[in-house]
Amino acid sequence: MITAVLGVTVPIFLIVAVGYGYGRVHPDGIEFVNRINLTLFIPPLLFFVLSEKIPADLEWGGIVIGAAMVVLGSGLLAWPVARGLKLPVKALVPTAMMNNCGNLGLPLTLLAFGETALPLAVVTFVVYVALHFTVGIWLVRGRLDLSLLVKNPIVIATALGFGFYLAGLHAPAMMLPGIEMLSDVAIPLMLVALGVRLTDVDLTHWRIGLIGAALAPATGIVCAGAAIWLLALDPLTAKVLILFGALPPAVMNYLLAERYDACPAEVATIVGFGNLAALAVIPAVLLFIL
Repeated sequence: MITAVLGVTVPIFLIVAVGYGYGRVHPDGIEFVNRINLTLFIPPLLFFVLSEKIPADLEWGGIVIGAAMVVLGSGLLAWPVARGLKLPVKALVPTAMMNNCGNLGLPLTLLAFGETALPLAVVTFVVYVALHFTVGIWLVRGRLDLSLLVKNPIVIATALGFGFYLAGLHAPAMMLPGIEMLSDVAIPLMLVALGVRLTDVDLTHWRIGLIGAALAPATGIVCAGAAIWLLALDPLTAKVLILFGALPPAVMNYLLAERYDACPAEVATIVGFGNLAALAVIPAVLLFIL
């Protein structure tokens, strides 16, 4: 069992470590890397998996509702914690809800459960993205900004992928190799970018960083367990949902907090501490679900 866990986590953390080392030497330029990944590589990955890899008998309802329950339920659990500890809601609640489903969730699912689980991970990722750019922005800004959702390349690629899947369409055969090659870049580049981001960990707000690092996986796992019980999910879907629930806060939380001036320093510390804590949390969770 330990060998299986190491087989999943070592490749992931090795690539993250490479990104961290690169970030220490070359601290600038990560914004460009993130932008090109979000616009050029992740959208083809989503389109390719949604249009070509999803089995016809996949039960959408369970994973979609379960993922939404994890996100929204985590927020409901984190809200009174933030109020009770007199910590900024705009920092603690979004980071508990919106976790690192792209940088860590997709590669971990692929390595832990194989290609058959990737469609489940992609659907979960899509739910997280949709809620992040609606509920997440509402939390940090106080109102919705649907223009961000409509213009988002990830949302556009998701809509196209679902459309192709539902219509039974496929991209032209001569284009598929190119789409697949672009999509193959996305996951490793997400891990490298995560490693670079970890060089920005700030100890100034260490208290909220520690609380946020513990709160995100705790609320996620509790809500995932509740969803599995209420929805009677099949074993593979349940394992994917638990894994996603245990993930640390997403880097996107910091980008949105910075954009809308919603406690960016505190959010950056939570994201950094949370992703460092994942070095212990993720292997422990994998020991339980593998």
